[in-house]
Amino acid sequence: MKRLFIPGALLLLAVSVILESGIVPVSGSAVNFYYVAAFALGTLLAWRFHSSQVLLGLLTLLLAHRAVVFFSGGHILPGGPGRIAFEAVAFLLPANFAVYAFRQERGLTIPAIASPLGLLFLESVFVAVICRPGEASAPSILHWNILASRFFHWTGIPQISWLLFALVFSLLLLRFLLHGKPVESGLLWSLTAAFAALQTGAVTPVASAFLATAALILATSIIENSYLLAYHDELTALPARRAFNDALLRLKEPYAIAALDIDHFKAFNDNYGHETGDQVLRMVAARLARVSGGGVAFRVGGEEFSILFPGTSVKEALPHLELLRAEVEASIFRVRGPLDRRHARHPATDRRKPGRRRTASARPIPARSPGELSVTVSIGVAQPDRKRKEARQVVEAADKALYRAKQAGRNRIESAGPDRAKRDRIA
Repeated sequence: MKRLFIPGALLLLAVSVILESGIVPVSGSAVNFYYVAAFALGTLLAWRFHSSQVLLGLLTLLLAHRAVVFFSGGHILPGGPGRIAFEAVAFLLPANFAVYAFRQERGLTIPAIASPLGLLFLESVFVAVICRPGEASAPSILHWNILASRFFHWTGIPQISWLLFALVFSLLLLRFLLHGKPVESGLLWSLTAAFAALQTGAVTPVASAFLATAALILATSIIENSYLLAYHDELTALPARRAFNDALLRLKEPYAIAALDIDHFKAFNDNYGHETGDQVLRMVAARLARVSGGGVAFRVGGEEFSILFPGTSVKEALPHLELLRAEVEASIFRVRGPLDRRHARHPATDRRKPGRRRTASARPIPARSPGELSVTVSIGVAQPDRKRKEARQVVEAADKALYRAKQAGRNRIESAGPDRAKRDRIA
């Protein structure tokens, strides 16, 4: 929810308050500077980070605004080319944002952006044709009324376009809730700012400020996306090692740190392929994300995870870790595709080195039933004491405890210290 509203909704709210309240006097020159700076910054960031979604969104906003300004001459009348351009832009803008949201990001290569640029060109030609001199009204589809007109007397935006804005907003919100990507949040609030610009007249200084805000929101979504990639693991959606390192700096005693490793993970990759290995990682990560006791899980590399328990001792964390271990063991993992397909083709040898026998790490994983595999984890946990004052030392102690858990048979928990408690595997 924080990523949904910050910074997009916050920026839009701040600009709305400034424009509507008059707390800060806003001159035309200031709005023009803001407009140019926002689009320039967004374009620079989109180019630097190879974001075709953001670049196309910026280009759509710019073309839409310039089209209305050009054909209206700065004044939108009840009829004529200016009104036609306004109705066309109000219909095409949300439709384009829907296309960008469902379009997979493929960078700024010519093949990747050729089709959407071609679409924008065709739309520009369409607007130019319907806005030619002498035309009094737009095609009926652009101002088609579905509901009674009295429900939309408060807005100058055509009813069909208003409903299209609402539909695309809902789709963008749903996609963000499903995927949580900052660019999707940026498109959502940028579209909302564009709606506000059209609602305030499209060619007024206030409308220009709202369009500049729409561009700025798209620019900040690139920054947010870069932060997400740096601090969150894309495969599992858990915080990544950099976030873990930062969290260690903020820890204050008491606390406990758990190191967790998926048992026989290499065998999953060797026997069933990396796609199945990724499925296992996502399944375990989903359980870790719900760990109880105030724990926060991180993926620190490969099949290795860490869990921080701020304000918690090892004794207090152990029941929550045992619950987590048991939950992973009890989970049913179904393989997508033929079970043990690699091992079936090469039952005796390693295909990478012909003639060499498979090692123990490549043996088949125990299966509960055809298509189902057993997944377990081993855990080591430690807390600071007189010998381990630094968080890094506690991490090392948890890693050593994890190693002991592996050596003792896996699927168990070991705690650090001379009086460590052993939690044997539950059969």
